Amino acid sequence: MLHIYCRDHHRERDLCNDCAKLLRYARQRLENCVFGESKTPCNQCTAHCYSGKMRERVIEVMRYAGPRMTLRHPVLSLFHLWAKLRAGG
Repeated sequence: MLHIYCRDHHRERDLCNDCAKLLRYARQRLENCVFGESKTPCNQCTAHCYSGKMRERVIEVMRYAGPRMTLRHPVLSLFHLWAKLRAGG
């Protein structure tokens, strides 16, 4: 999703520095999640581990890239939807 967002907003073929930092931050947060493998999707989680500013950025990226994923990466979109439905959301 970050690649879609960055390509369309920052005109970068790969991730720009800001988007790469956001990706590293998100991966770090997921690796250190207290719920581990049994976690729910972040938007349904009771323990918000993202800082306010980073959470806003992630929401912005998801709102933009989410609908575009269906056209650009339909198989990944189906996996994402399936995972979300399995989590109850």
